[in-house]
Amino acid sequence: MRIILLGPPGSGKGTQGSLIEQGYSFPKISTGDLLRQAVQNGTPLGIKAEASMKRGELASDEIVIQMVAERIAAEDCRKGYVLDGFPRNINQAQRLEELENQHPEVALDIRLSEDALVQRLSFRRICSQCGNIFNLSEKAPDRPNVCDTCQGGLVQRPDDQPDVIRERLRVYRKETEPLVDYYKRRDVYYRIDGEKTIDAVFQDMRLILDAEIVRNKQAEAVR
Repeated sequence: MRIILLGPPGSGKGTQGSLIEQGYSFPKISTGDLLRQAVQNGTPLGIKAEASMKRGELASDEIVIQMVAERIAAEDCRKGYVLDGFPRNINQAQRLEELENQHPEVALDIRLSEDALVQRLSFRRICSQCGNIFNLSEKAPDRPNVCDTCQGGLVQRPDDQPDVIRERLRVYRKETEPLVDYYKRRDVYYRIDGEKTIDAVFQDMRLILDAEIVRNKQAEAVR
């Protein structure tokens, strides 16, 4: 199964993607992680992506698509995978279909109000060493400003300031919202209430994923 996680910044896609990975053994693929790793390793695609980012631009669709294509071709993706941060637009969604259309698809859209997102991101802190994410109101570290995993210092990202957050949400709505209609037309779209607790959101997703897995097995048996 191909699981596509939609949702604005701060909606919890990364957290839920990790829970799905643990619960279903589908690897979570984050385009942000792929880009950072490629830049760090100095791969040809990483060099191209770094050049774009140094100019203050986003990595092009072509670079991101090539990275995703390489990753989903890996053996651990044979039974399925979770996409976090991809696709971000209709072009990427269509290219994804061209790359791989063997897996049944489901799009889970985590929705929160703008005020809830601003509050959540304002409380977010990230480990400066290992990248672990905490939330001071929902998932606080055991020790103030210290990562539970590696004891690194926790920092607030510059783009987690309220004014910047609202601009990021505006850009998200403009660029990514058309994907909602795209996946609705394909009859694979599910809206998730992201204002529930992390565990409650995951349970809602489990109900959908379990039902989809059963339905796809039944469809395969008929064929």
